[in-house]
Amino acid sequence: MSTNTTINLALSSPFHFLPISTITILIILSTYLLLVHFLRFSRRDSMIRKFGYTNRESFNDMTNTDAQKIIIHLGELEFPSLYKMSMQFGLFKTYGIPAISKLLVDTKQFSSKETASKRFADTGILIGEFSSHPPLHPRVLKAISRMNYLHSGYQKAGKISNDDLLYTLSVFITEPINWVNKYEWREFNDMEICAISTFWKGIGDAMEISYHVLPRFNKWKDGIEFYEDIRDWAQEYREKFMLPNPYNKKTADQLVPLLLFLVPKWALPFANDGVGVLMGPRLRKAMMYPEPSPLHQFLILSLLKTRQFFLRYLSLPRPEFMRVREISPTDDKGINERFHSSNYLVHPYYQNPGWWNRWGPMAIFTRIMGGYVPDGREEWKAKGYRFEEVGPRERECKGLEEMRGMEERLERERSGGCLFAFGGGEK
Repeated sequence: MSTNTTINLALSSPFHFLPISTITILIILSTYLLLVHFLRFSRRDSMIRKFGYTNRESFNDMTNTDAQKIIIHLGELEFPSLYKMSMQFGLFKTYGIPAISKLLVDTKQFSSKETASKRFADTGILIGEFSSHPPLHPRVLKAISRMNYLHSGYQKAGKISNDDLLYTLSVFITEPINWVNKYEWREFNDMEICAISTFWKGIGDAMEISYHVLPRFNKWKDGIEFYEDIRDWAQEYREKFMLPNPYNKKTADQLVPLLLFLVPKWALPFANDGVGVLMGPRLRKAMMYPEPSPLHQFLILSLLKTRQFFLRYLSLPRPEFMRVREISPTDDKGINERFHSSNYLVHPYYQNPGWWNRWGPMAIFTRIMGGYVPDGREEWKAKGYRFEEVGPRERECKGLEEMRGMEERLERERSGGCLFAFGGGEK
């Protein structure tokens, strides 16, 4: 090839007028975008291959143990922020039911920021404990037993109905699915939906919740069918019982300031509207919460969409070393059978007052924003928690005999195996 021909080809190249640095940047950027896509979706697909639940027929064989492993992967690695937020707002949604909010107000669990914060911490610990370990682990059995004991007195007094418990169970199934499908970088696949439903069905069984009001009672083939039934029932329940009530408003008036505790005063109008947007129309009305301004609603939804786009196309998946854990690992024996939590809403209940928690980056940020950091106060339970101490202060260390009986029952009846092999149980 002649020299003139070579020069002509070079001049005709589409990259002729681009500096070499620009070409390099384009190649690097394209490679990075492909890497993000590959790593994000390969991790999703590797989970399906790992557990072998590749089609609808296989979901019938999903075990409780596998379901727990899948949901902890979702909550700690795949969607940690939105998954946690969906659980918080799911719990919040139960406070839009007057029967539930009245009980909280009457028992003074939301009588102050401190008691509301403590109640929130206790709930998070019990849910975190029975979600973070295998179904038959002693910490799981203790957490479920403690939860059942705390509910038992109100159930016997007729202050908590089976439908109230079933609705509360439903939000922990439906809200993560709704939030992730709407706001995250991808939707849940069927295996993940089945795992969430199967796991919480196992918790409902341990709580002795009856499912007789669900359409396919005792005939479910898999967790997907259970999810569909409890989702549809919960929608009807909300339409009937989620109504405006002063008790609902009282719980919102105590809880929303906790959610926004670190928000600067100048940003509170926007943040309050943000909470209102995430509540949705029905819960806003039931809580007697003000309607968000159209501008704020547009901005908040735009921010969520921007985050969704960034995670989907520009952000590498969270690596294992950045796994978000709020409960100590399964092999942690604790100190004198006490465990510490690693996250808190406002008041640092059950936090280890070590140097990092007091002077690390997040602690410094919290101090700057006027928040609390762990400092060893007795009222904040700085030594950690034992399961029999979790709950309202007046019930600390009570119910030990009842809890032991419940643990023995769970050891006999609770299963790490398949929950739908024979139609979903007897409840």
